[in-house]
Amino acid sequence: MPPTLASLVHHSALKLTVRAGEDRLDVPVRWAHVSELADPVPYMEGGELLLITALKLDAEDPEAMRRYVRRLAGAGVVGLGFAVGVNYEEIPEALVTACAQEPLPLLEVPRRTPFLAISKAVSAAIAADQYRAVTAGFAAQRELTKQALNAGPEGLLAALAAQVDGWAALYDASGTVVAAAPEWAGRRAARLTGEVERLRERPAPASSVVGGPEHEDRVELHSLGTGRRPRAALAVGTAAALGTAERYAVHSAIALLTLTTERSRSLHAAEQRVGTAVLRMLLAGEPDHARAVAGDLYGGLLDAPFRMIVAESVPGPRGTAGGGDRLGVLAETVEAAAARSGEAVLVVPEGERLVALAADGGAAVAACTDWAAELEAARALPEHAAADEDDVVVGLSAPAGPIAAAAAYKQAEQSLSVARRRGRVLVEHERLAAGSVLPLLADDAVKAFADGLLRALHEHDATGRGDLVASLRAWLSRHGQWDAAAADLGVHRHTLRYRMRRVEEILGRSLDDPDVRMELWLALKTTSAE
Repeated sequence: MPPTLASLVHHSALKLTVRAGEDRLDVPVRWAHVSELADPVPYMEGGELLLITALKLDAEDPEAMRRYVRRLAGAGVVGLGFAVGVNYEEIPEALVTACAQEPLPLLEVPRRTPFLAISKAVSAAIAADQYRAVTAGFAAQRELTKQALNAGPEGLLAALAAQVDGWAALYDASGTVVAAAPEWAGRRAARLTGEVERLRERPAPASSVVGGPEHEDRVELHSLGTGRRPRAALAVGTAAALGTAERYAVHSAIALLTLTTERSRSLHAAEQRVGTAVLRMLLAGEPDHARAVAGDLYGGLLDAPFRMIVAESVPGPRGTAGGGDRLGVLAETVEAAAARSGEAVLVVPEGERLVALAADGGAAVAACTDWAAELEAARALPEHAAADEDDVVVGLSAPAGPIAAAAAYKQAEQSLSVARRRGRVLVEHERLAAGSVLPLLADDAVKAFADGLLRALHEHDATGRGDLVASLRAWLSRHGQWDAAAADLGVHRHTLRYRMRRVEEILGRSLDDPDVRMELWLALKTTSAE
């Protein structure tokens, strides 16, 4: 504990007497300062015990003393020491009354006690308190290190919570609580995920404090990791601001958790290299070799249906591709979801592309689709259109096994290509296959082909010499049945036959060719959808 006015009053060598403010003696003293200025406030920092002899004060003037004491209290002075037997034989009543009214503790200093003795006592007490804090900090560091080595992050958090007499929680890269101590703190920590997300947007190392009347405690948040994007975050909740010893403990925990995070990062990089080799073997049609290389690293992922995820960055509004950040967030989201659910996932970054294998129906696939939905919603906001940000498109394959990994990869790439053309964030191959081919006709290249193919017929109809486009549509929709198509148009079948001969003459193509009929039908569907 730092020195207080009470500890100075009880100091046997100082012989101080309390003349006012007896109920405010538990206030800490930051320093003892001597000043005979009529207004020493500009030289105060707050927390001082001011020592005076009233050499330049009219200490017997009640109004002057009220103003003097009020200014001292406003500047954060915690107490006033008045030396008797120097300029005044006893403390003037005007000063005693002013201190009692403020209230500001007033200590009477006997003539035989020099101000230097008080300053030395305060300095010695501060030094002793700092020594105790440093000693306690080193002890806390040893205990935290021991727990980190023997019990992992959970043991470290429990030791930290005991050291600060509060609670502690660890968040993963996605901002989800992965461990907390005591156990009840998990609920408190979960309410801070929004604050953690804002902290993760700042370059590491970063910290913030959450507290105020609406909170039941004071919480410090610290990012963990040495990279540009924080890998995790630590929350420490206490009833009051941290003292020196508690601060040492928190800094030690941050260092230990950062080391753990970076070590995990190195292991993660090694796993990714193994994952790259496994993926290449699967795509090469060598599932048995892939299983042998993977060993137990990916659990039963290669023995059960999985989904192939292929994500790729796309240029921002200014034409600069740089989806690395968002690809990294997607990878962290998928991996964190898999870790929380205890399922295996294989993630392989490839520059501006990301490939992942995740269990069908598992948490990782669900996290990927949820993330894409959130990004899709963000794209609709007006501020997104004005922002020079990169984007990501994702393709998701149908469920597949190791033997069909190459086919699943092709499905994911096809889905990704469709997502890029449609301006979507994510497209699932199953929905693509189960849907209609007509949405694919929205591609600009297909539209250009359709316009070129049908232009001559539209120009003919524009002259008023017939309705060849409508006739062609009716005939194709009736699969070449003359009577049914003629009835739809309200014309004689011979008229329809004449019009179809004119279509063949104008286009220079035979309607007997099924490929020609298919191209014309798709062209008609494309132009009618505009």
